[in-house]
Amino acid sequence: MENTIFSLVPPLLAIIMVLVTKRVLLSLGVGIVSAAFLVESFAPVDSFILLWESFKTSFWDEGLNTHNIYILLFILLLGVVTAFVSLSGGSEAFAAWAVKRIQTRRGSKLLTVFLGIIIFVDDYFNALAVGQIARPITDSHKVSRAKLAYFIDSTSAPVCVVSPVSSWGAFLISQLGVIFTTHAITEYTPLQAFMLMAPMNFYVIATLSMVFFIAWTDFDILEMKKHEKRAIETGQLFDLEKTNPGDLQGDFPENKYGKVIDLVLPIISLVVVTLLAMFWTGYNLSGREFNLLVIFENMNVPFSLLIGGLTASTLAVLLYLRQFKTNPGANISNVWKALVTGVNSMLPAIFILVFAWALSFLINELETGAFLATLVTENNIPVGVIPFLLFVLTAFMAFATGSSWGSFGILLPIGASIIMAIEPELLLPVLAAVLAGAVFGDHCSPISDTTIMSATGAGVNVIDHVITQLPYAIICAVIAGVGYLVLGLTGSVMIGFISVIVMIVLLFTAWSIRGKKAN
Repeated sequence: MENTIFSLVPPLLAIIMVLVTKRVLLSLGVGIVSAAFLVESFAPVDSFILLWESFKTSFWDEGLNTHNIYILLFILLLGVVTAFVSLSGGSEAFAAWAVKRIQTRRGSKLLTVFLGIIIFVDDYFNALAVGQIARPITDSHKVSRAKLAYFIDSTSAPVCVVSPVSSWGAFLISQLGVIFTTHAITEYTPLQAFMLMAPMNFYVIATLSMVFFIAWTDFDILEMKKHEKRAIETGQLFDLEKTNPGDLQGDFPENKYGKVIDLVLPIISLVVVTLLAMFWTGYNLSGREFNLLVIFENMNVPFSLLIGGLTASTLAVLLYLRQFKTNPGANISNVWKALVTGVNSMLPAIFILVFAWALSFLINELETGAFLATLVTENNIPVGVIPFLLFVLTAFMAFATGSSWGSFGILLPIGASIIMAIEPELLLPVLAAVLAGAVFGDHCSPISDTTIMSATGAGVNVIDHVITQLPYAIICAVIAGVGYLVLGLTGSVMIGFISVIVMIVLLFTAWSIRGKKAN
């Protein structure tokens, strides 16, 4: 069943079930079981052993899988930080302080977008840190959690994929280095190529433009419009009947002794310590060479997140303990309650991530990506449609596998091999189309780890995030797809870029006119 059309069944089955049933774990479980049976040709015992292996590798893969373990521990620690910030009254104090300074919904939305762009070093870190900072502010202005998740998700990976000083940038520059060595390309360095590819990433251009437009205006469509209307009219920021990873379920006593520092200090420590740890690990692992690109390529992001999480959670606990002297309601039982509540709030995200990793492992065993890649390599494709086709194919691969990095690893070398044999001048546009397609597919996939992280950071149901973000992502993808068609057929990056800008301007103009008529 490997490397055949049947390899598409498990991911598609899981995704369809997620969208139909709205039950993520059940859907992922069905995808995992079906994948295991397909890999082992429906042999019961072997399939069960492979199922166990798929979950075991999340924690033990020829040794302790510290990458995954550190990520899971960081998520739990972030739940603890959130709980103690709430228990100490820091969230309420910060919200009251912020409302006096950010007095409009537009301001709260724009702040979230700017934070998402500024915190660009890593998509995981971006999604969870921006959520912690922005959530009290957007909550106070009745911005729906679905809208917050959209802003977080649309400013994490799209910014990281065009930023050379990020974990994504370091990975992609190293990938370009291998490709350039393979094809003896000397016209530019991998870093120069990466920078040149940024304006060719039409999906990122469309997405970031869309984010700023949605943040500036109150124009919403489809499911997002329903979430925003409910938030504004009733103050209900999310569906109370659904499980929202990252949202506290415990009722803490009202605390009027909280101060802004009770939230700001843990969050600042989280950001600063994590960044310092990233640079320090990168510096050490690069042989103590002070080169930013080399440092970013070698930094240990999961370990850095764990150190930042430990620091922030410790500070959050200490800030609450200091209230024992002044707050009569502060006691040890509340400390224990906050610990349990914080951990429990993150368990849905933990379970979903572990299931998503297991499915990703089995999809790799089925060679789903390799099968999709052969669709390109085994067919005679006109040069003009190659950028568009690779954009679509990479998007589908990332959507089906839930992994943009996995899609990069498979299709960047394939795309380079195809275009170097036909039209070497289109190398960078083709590679940019692969990057754009991977980010788009990742945005739409309910089994993507970044999708799960963004929903967790915002405190909203994963499926609600997917469904509300999907229309915006598809619109941006259509704009990008047309841009790649124009680029491929004309052979001009500039014409393709201009076509994208024109489509964006026309769309926003039409929406603005429609919004004025509606009012």
